[in-house]
Amino acid sequence: MNFLVRAFLRINLHMLRLSWSALTIAFVAHFVLSWSFLVMAQEVHLTPPRAFYYFYVVTASTVGYGDLSPQSELGKLIVSLFVIPGGISLFATLVGKITTKLVEAWRQNMKGQLDFNGQLHDHLIIMGWHEYSTHRMIELIFGDINRKKRAVVLVSSREMENPDPKRIHFVATANLASDDACQRAAVKDASRIIITGHNDENTLTTALKLIATGTDAHIVCHFDNPDKANLLKAHAPQVECHISTTTEMLVRSAQDPGSSRVQSQLLNTLSGPTQFSIQVPGEFTGCTFKDIITYFKINNDALALGIADSAHGNDLVLNPHGDHPIHAGQLVYYMASARVLPSEINWQMLARGFTGA
Repeated sequence: MNFLVRAFLRINLHMLRLSWSALTIAFVAHFVLSWSFLVMAQEVHLTPPRAFYYFYVVTASTVGYGDLSPQSELGKLIVSLFVIPGGISLFATLVGKITTKLVEAWRQNMKGQLDFNGQLHDHLIIMGWHEYSTHRMIELIFGDINRKKRAVVLVSSREMENPDPKRIHFVATANLASDDACQRAAVKDASRIIITGHNDENTLTTALKLIATGTDAHIVCHFDNPDKANLLKAHAPQVECHISTTTEMLVRSAQDPGSSRVQSQLLNTLSGPTQFSIQVPGEFTGCTFKDIITYFKINNDALALGIADSAHGNDLVLNPHGDHPIHAGQLVYYMASARVLPSEINWQMLARGFTGA
């Protein structure tokens, strides 16, 4: 018995090593030979194409309904000695190879070994991992339930596995600014990139490398030192740089107690009203900021905060006067409990001068 078990395991191991093309050829050969032998045995009720295909699949998969079976002694011998053993072996090999591939793909995603170049488009990339802040970042991204459903790719140079395999893809690399990391994360096809290197120098180097790839993605970087942020802005004004505002928040909270709660709430998509933005469509003919405030509050229970001509530069105007003109292409920043979709706004009504009546 032990000999038979070892023999079966050895045969199964060799079968699993078959290439997909070899396995396909083996399946076709066994299928054709099985049919030919049953024709020789004159099993006329099994040999019509539809009947034999059904009989073969049911037999090879070990389901065995029994509604079709050989009638002659020769047919029974052929089925028991050739069709069943060969079919089951090939089917088991197929299931084993598929299972192995799925497990390998899962392990590669956990280890960050997959290549997403050519597979992902319009996705969001997080470059760099910090135990608390990056995990919080992922929670905030997915907390925005009305966001555009972009795939999220985490790129990390730390020794780790995918921290959230159900929701994000993972790319492990020795250097965030390497060609390999940029290629496997499909940087050129991304639409949003967040860079939080292990220090400002690493963030700056990574940002310059990503810009050199020619990506059209909107890049956002975090810096502790404003000098590094200013240096990057001088070379790449299209990059949005965030600088730690801890000092400013400490002063504001001291002068206006509780101010930190406002700042925290504005950025938190997980609970309560949050700050969002929406772009005015290209065909919009214009209105005033007062119209925007009134319309957003009445129809979406949202509070308009300000406007900007672009996503870059210093053109943001918070709380402009009521007659400030709003035109096509501008960004409107607002606060709401959930993101307002462009389809939820009657832009024609706004263009006519919304009064709330």
